[in-house]
Amino acid sequence: MNPPLDNRQQPIGYRKIIIEGMRGARDEFYTQPQVPSMRPNPFNAAATTAKTPSPMGTGFMKALGKLLPFDAIITREEATRPYECDALSAYRQLPRVVVLPRTVEEVRAIMGLCHERGVPVVARGAGTGVCAGALPHETGVLLSLARLTTIGHIDPLNRTAQVQAGVRNLAISEAAAHHGLYYAPDPSSQLACTVGGNIAENAGGVHCLKYGLTVHNVLELQVVTVQGELVEIGGDAPDSPGFDLLALMIGSEGMLGVVVAATVRLLPVPESVRLLLAAFDDVEKAGLAVGEIIAAGIIPAGLEMMDNPAIVAIEDYVHAGYPVEAAAVLLCDIDGDPQSVTQQVDAVRALLIRHGATEVRLARDEAERERLWRGRKSAFPAMGRIAADYYCMDGTIPRRRLPEVLSHIGQLSRKHGLPVANVFHAGDGNLHPLIMYDANRPDELARAEAFGAEILELCVAVGGTITGEHGVGVEKLGQMCVQFSPEELAQFRAVKDAFDPQGLLNPGKGIPTPRRCSEYRMFSGRE
Repeated sequence: MNPPLDNRQQPIGYRKIIIEGMRGARDEFYTQPQVPSMRPNPFNAAATTAKTPSPMGTGFMKALGKLLPFDAIITREEATRPYECDALSAYRQLPRVVVLPRTVEEVRAIMGLCHERGVPVVARGAGTGVCAGALPHETGVLLSLARLTTIGHIDPLNRTAQVQAGVRNLAISEAAAHHGLYYAPDPSSQLACTVGGNIAENAGGVHCLKYGLTVHNVLELQVVTVQGELVEIGGDAPDSPGFDLLALMIGSEGMLGVVVAATVRLLPVPESVRLLLAAFDDVEKAGLAVGEIIAAGIIPAGLEMMDNPAIVAIEDYVHAGYPVEAAAVLLCDIDGDPQSVTQQVDAVRALLIRHGATEVRLARDEAERERLWRGRKSAFPAMGRIAADYYCMDGTIPRRRLPEVLSHIGQLSRKHGLPVANVFHAGDGNLHPLIMYDANRPDELARAEAFGAEILELCVAVGGTITGEHGVGVEKLGQMCVQFSPEELAQFRAVKDAFDPQGLLNPGKGIPTPRRCSEYRMFSGRE
């Protein structure tokens, strides 16, 4: 634990608490006053049940200190500040305490104590999520799994790897590379994001079109329940007895249990991979070409699309070699055995030209292919260089509706007076519009949120969903009220109650209360 502040450093409005007996030592910490968020604190709003007094006091902290070493408990404001938000920084809440267990047994002990004392728990991976799913609870514990970084047994015959929740996504492929294997899900944040976070949000990536989301690449989970029990879900066999709890747990955003380890599926590195870049002078033509590729029976490993604002920003940042005059660019990755790859490249090239591509370019070598993909995966930081702030959306639509939805997003951009750049997994219709705004201007965040809400509700209107891989968190609670009926939401709450009767696991996320939905419909004019 960090050294205590002395009296001269004590912040105004803070209350000093002295704890004795923590591993035989004496420690001091300061409870934190309410820190205003950029957005209203969702835990004080109708998103959750009524606020109750914090069960966390000297007794709880003393008990916590008996479970963990000093350096695994963080309470000072400056040390907890990095944990106040995830990558959606418009929502902020300082945690009361952050714990960083090193072992599964420590996680179990923390959960058992929190369950006994009625203390909420929010699990956190690397904080790369963009739906405020890891936003701390003002009266709870923030449980960081960042120190659970063991990569256990890699089985090249069964093509599996056992990994703890804090292992980075890319580290799995790096560890398996000498076996000629890799882990397929590859979110843009794969350098930093963790397996636990990927499981919580059911993350995908640019190659999920062919190889699936996280749920398609995980065989077994080790989960710590709200009571502190360790359970195993799934297994190495093709199927396991009983209900499919594995699929239920993946994508549950830490609301049903805390994932501490997983057995993941590994795939052989393809013999041959070739990348086509296609430029179009019209976004809708590019959208139509996407549907035609899939209709032809060709399933690329990845099929990504960017519009001109994204192309220009990325090229200025990465110098990937994108044609900056193009209205849209498609990246089409084709992998497999060399003969089939050559045949499919020729077929896709002809199809793209037939549907209006002004340029079709085949990456000359692996270095150029990697550079072109690095551009796509750098889209978010590229936007950060040209906009004071940006708001990343995550809706999914049927591929056939892609042209009209892109056109409608352009109309919404003009309506709200905010520019938007589009980058998305075109092959499976997962859109990531990036709305650019300046939070220092009084009304722009509110306008950006209203713009984003309309995009998500447009996705629902055309037969899609409000999230493809980023999760609901706090961000999309209002849109859950549009996507689902009151009866459906009641069933979601029943599932949550079955795993977490006290509502201690990541409370206020994912599932809106009836009151929240009533207020959303009333104030948004959607009654």
